[in-house]
Amino acid sequence: MNTSQRAKSFLALWEKTSLDPAHLLWSLYHPEQAPLRFRARHRAEAESHQRDVRPELVRTLGFSDLPPPKKRPRLLERNDRGDYVREKILLPTSPHSAMPVYLLIPKQQNKPRPAVLALHGHGYGVKDIVGLWEDGTERNVPDGYHKDFAVALCRRGFVVAAPEIACFGERTSRFSWVRPPSPSSASTCSFAAFLAAHLGHSILGLRVQEMRRLLDYLQTRSEVAGDRLGAMGISGGGMLTLFTACTDTRLSAVVISGYFCTFRDSILALHHCPCNYVPGLARFGEMSDLAALLAPRPLLIEAGTRDPIFPLPAVRKALHALRRHYAVFEVPKDFLTTDIFEGRHQISGRKAYDFLARHLGL
Repeated sequence: MNTSQRAKSFLALWEKTSLDPAHLLWSLYHPEQAPLRFRARHRAEAESHQRDVRPELVRTLGFSDLPPPKKRPRLLERNDRGDYVREKILLPTSPHSAMPVYLLIPKQQNKPRPAVLALHGHGYGVKDIVGLWEDGTERNVPDGYHKDFAVALCRRGFVVAAPEIACFGERTSRFSWVRPPSPSSASTCSFAAFLAAHLGHSILGLRVQEMRRLLDYLQTRSEVAGDRLGAMGISGGGMLTLFTACTDTRLSAVVISGYFCTFRDSILALHHCPCNYVPGLARFGEMSDLAALLAPRPLLIEAGTRDPIFPLPAVRKALHALRRHYAVFEVPKDFLTTDIFEGRHQISGRKAYDFLARHLGL
């Protein structure tokens, strides 16, 4: 190739990239320069960072001024499942919203027990983690990528609160007056996520605020040790687990499954639901910088070796950064641990239930 040909080839490549708007946008993406990323070098500095950044994250997610509900929680049903009782509660979360919550209570308990939020991912909703099919009929064999992990947690001895997360199951947004439903719709989250963004907030922020209302409720239940609360979530539920724990320190131990990675290599590089996106989140750096808000609390990360939407090399990269952040807090090494299992996008549970039991004092 002569000089003229090389010049033409270079010009064609430059024109191709410069015409792509992502070329400009990626040139502006510098998480290592983010003003609110984790930079602390010792514990006192790290705790100061958390005090400053946590309320700013709450404001960025939005809906921090969600009005309190005017109605009281209501028991909808109570089912005896042999070794545990499953209640269905309708929990008001604002004057204009309510959230169904399944409460799984072990029968063999004679004192308040630690409670765990069990947060489902995309699919047909909370029924998929509490042993129910789509139509509400019972099942006795775990199914799908969720593996009925709320039931598994309860049988391990926890009181489990499994909420119907906004936009799923009974809480799917009804936008039929905008346009007819289409099989090609991105997800049941799309319209609500776009509307929340139009209002200057995020649907993730709404979900986080509702989880905080659920924690308020759990602390009123006599079966629950209100100072021993944890959370475990998969996929979109893993996202909600991370951001709820970032903003609410009442969660004493956390398991994030099928979500923790780098924004650069997953959320911003692969097809994901609109509910994953929060305007202005780049100010906080990478996902590992946000997760530093969890320290020094115990955290377990589950990741499948063949998870197609949260690539393992990027998960390991994010974990490497997060371990450095946790080291600033001088906590025992097992306070940040992993379960890297052979498999795809799914719950493992191989270490999670024992991890939560150990750190929540079960």
